[in-house]
Amino acid sequence: MFIFSITYLKPISEVEKYLPQHIDYLERHYQSGHFIASGRKVPRIGGVILCRAENKEQALTIMQKDPFYIYQIAQYELIEFIPTKFAKEFEVFISL
Repeated sequence: MFIFSITYLKPISEVEKYLPQHIDYLERHYQSGHFIASGRKVPRIGGVILCRAENKEQALTIMQKDPFYIYQIAQYELIEFIPTKFAKEFEVFISL
């Protein structure tokens, strides 16, 4: 499991220009089963994506396809973690 911690490098006006492409990117990865949750940070300085991937290389490949990454709108921190305790309803997201 991976967390993409996203921090904007550009003003919100620039972020907004790429938001439709970013939303399409999110939708593709929700459909593929890679994304579990995503949303804005508060205050609006970036966002967070919870990602299922088989390994770090796959997570990096997914991350690098985000238009915010491609056009250097944001910087990314990739955090890998192994869920060892979770709500029963979350179990479906744990195994690949």
